[in-house]
Amino acid sequence: MAFGGFERGNAPSQPMADINVTPLVDVMLVLLVIFIITAPLLAYAIRLDLPDVKAAPAMSRADTIRLAIEADGTLRWDASVIDPEQLKTRLAEAARKEPQPELHLLADKAARYESIARVLSAAQEAGIVRMGFVTDPPAPDSAAAARP
Repeated sequence: MAFGGFERGNAPSQPMADINVTPLVDVMLVLLVIFIITAPLLAYAIRLDLPDVKAAPAMSRADTIRLAIEADGTLRWDASVIDPEQLKTRLAEAARKEPQPELHLLADKAARYESIARVLSAAQEAGIVRMGFVTDPPAPDSAAAARP
């Protein structure tokens, strides 16, 4: 790196005011060469004629259990009303199935948390592993009304 000029004599040396672009050009040329070499490799494709064969299904899809909790605490197992004791029995049976079904929990927004907590506790005790909460998206006109 050059920090001074070629002045002779007793004159104080001044720093160079020009930017040395040689290292920048060197790096850019190296990058250009690398991209020129690797670009054809990225676009290289091999044509393969794969055979048409029937394969066995990868995995059977597990059933889903839709468990609804209404505002008054009523439980509905796939549209049929059940009591909490039947819930425990049915959850235990579902946990023993292979593959284990998914439990989709639909809770009314006015339902007490206590009802939801009991269902979650019963599912955990039964050994249900896959569980999800299902919600309804807001209506399009109510979403527009909510915006300022």
